Amino acid sequence: MDWKYRWKNGYRPSRDEAAKTPHLLDESQFENEQDRKLAEETTRKHLGVPAPTLDEDQSILPHAAPPNDKV
Repeated sequence: MDWKYRWKNGYRPSRDEAAKTPHLLDESQFENEQDRKLAEETTRKHLGVPAPTLDEDQSILPHAAPPNDKV
């Protein structure tokens, strides 16, 4: 299957790499942020990678310290 977008690093990432990388596509090919986000979502579906969530940076533990706090 031919893909209509340019990959960010010039090649199709593996599923593991795509899951860890916030942006899979070359940003210069989009006119606005909304188009880029839509294409990123479509790309993740195409690769079978779950879309990132808004709270994925936060700990799932109930009393964990925020990542920037120093003990």
